[in-house]
Amino acid sequence: MPYALITGASRGIGQAIATELARRQVDLLLVARSGDALTRIGQELATQYNVQVRSLALDLADPAAPQQLFDWCQANAIDVSMLINNAGYGLSGDFEQYTVAENLAMMQVNMTALVQLTQLFLPQLRRQKQAYILNIASSTAYQALPGMSLYAATKVFVLNFSRGLHHELSGTSVSVTSVSPGATDTGFNDRAQINDKAREAAKKVVMTPEVVAKQAVEAMYAKKAEVITGAINKLGAFAAWLLPKSLVEKTAYKIYKE
Repeated sequence: MPYALITGASRGIGQAIATELARRQVDLLLVARSGDALTRIGQELATQYNVQVRSLALDLADPAAPQQLFDWCQANAIDVSMLINNAGYGLSGDFEQYTVAENLAMMQVNMTALVQLTQLFLPQLRRQKQAYILNIASSTAYQALPGMSLYAATKVFVLNFSRGLHHELSGTSVSVTSVSPGATDTGFNDRAQINDKAREAAKKVVMTPEVVAKQAVEAMYAKKAEVITGAINKLGAFAAWLLPKSLVEKTAYKIYKE
């Protein structure tokens, strides 16, 4: 039986998507940097839901990792029918406070690895009777975000690439869905070093990974092109489109600026 390949599966939304799919009796291939966490999660899901779970520890910040993942699947005769590009992280603060290497590593994980994996697995996905690509974007894809400028730009890329590919693959066996979560109760804020003011603001609209994952999987199976999770996040995206960009951006910067 073909597998669902989930990147960033060791925590947060990725782990919740893995659980949601296991509940639906889908076999899983879990990928993340943390091998120990993947092994533990895989054993728990296999036992609880009686599904096959494989795992592979890889850091997608390494440009060679996507090809290594694809080659590993080929060597182990693993067919993929769902490609879930969930891995991603943010860097908060002014753009110039980070090194070129730090910024490029984030771009590699958030954008380039996603494109590499999509291109590598797409021929295999086309051969499936029904296949899915699920790309996790962000509510930040709907506006420029001073204080997280590059991160938000990477998510604009994910959203637009996904929407374009959705139309290109219309009429084939492969459906492409982009899901844009807002504030979610994961470890994102810690890794991104989000300030206390922004964390406090997010508490009003924060969602659980489980709720986001359920909406994401339902949107994927429904073959939707694009979904924003949560009513508040939908309203925020509409407001970002409706209001003057300078006003939206200045307001956001007041929150994210130390």
